[in-house]
Amino acid sequence: MGRLFGLGIGIVLGFLGFVVVSIQAQLEMGYYSKSCPEAESIVRDFVEDHIRNAPSLAAALLRMHFHDCFVRGCDASLLLNSTSSNQAEKDSPPNFTVRGFDFIDQVKSLVEAECPGIISCADIIALVARDAIVAAGGPFWRVPTGRRDGVISRASEALSNIPPPTSNLTALQTFFANQGLDSKDLVLLTGAHTIGVSHCSSFRNRLYNFSGVGDQDPSLDSEYAANLKAKKCRSPSDDTIVEMDPGSHRTFDLSYYRLVLERRGLLQSDSALTTSPATELFVTQVLQGSLDNFYAQFALAMEKMGRIDGKTGSAGEIRKHCARVNS
Repeated sequence: MGRLFGLGIGIVLGFLGFVVVSIQAQLEMGYYSKSCPEAESIVRDFVEDHIRNAPSLAAALLRMHFHDCFVRGCDASLLLNSTSSNQAEKDSPPNFTVRGFDFIDQVKSLVEAECPGIISCADIIALVARDAIVAAGGPFWRVPTGRRDGVISRASEALSNIPPPTSNLTALQTFFANQGLDSKDLVLLTGAHTIGVSHCSSFRNRLYNFSGVGDQDPSLDSEYAANLKAKKCRSPSDDTIVEMDPGSHRTFDLSYYRLVLERRGLLQSDSALTTSPATELFVTQVLQGSLDNFYAQFALAMEKMGRIDGKTGSAGEIRKHCARVNS
């Protein structure tokens, strides 16, 4: 998915949790049931038609949802274009490889034609991400709606809030705690790496220069590293696309967790999940459980993430065009 607790900290997190909960209460299932009753079916039908022909887009749309929610909450700030006076999130390094913007625009056009000025771009991202994963054969989760679109988007905030692929466990836990998510949420949401791809640039240091002396990351399985060097990232300058879950990257299953325990997690942030007894144990428990149990736990974590700091009520706006604020 890319740029992925003492007493004082507990008080702070407790306060943040209260803020998140107070915002969550304003999102609701079927928010558009009266104002635009066909909205969710329009989104679902479009997603199903297109993911069938482009299944790799499902992982990309899920990643977009994650990157949007981790900066200013789930408010579609990621969709805004840069202006002459502001560099927006989408032009920040963590988002250079995010794709699916045209897809969201097409969905927005459809719902605008049905119900002008009613459906937020933020809700579209959340619904599209869920529907895309379901269309690709993955889990379903509840998506309460009622989010409004933010009007601020800053590249610097994406850089400071989206966990980079080189993150260690402490950094990952901090990034997630800042969003009201705990270590179990971290393990479950990282499980989305069971589908999709990455680029050599996201992990090349693990192969060629891990500690600055031309060495390899000792936590990466040596046979896997050799295979990556021979077939994918053949030089430090290569930026080839690499499957996150080789042999199973289009199937939402448990094999990602098996690879992590075998020291074959592609990113440093994947390997980080085994660097504490607690998170490694949870990885093992998820892997040893049923696929249905993983789906159920993943669904709860996704709903929790989708509620991060959503703008509701009179906050923000309902954008006419997702790439720019209303004039």
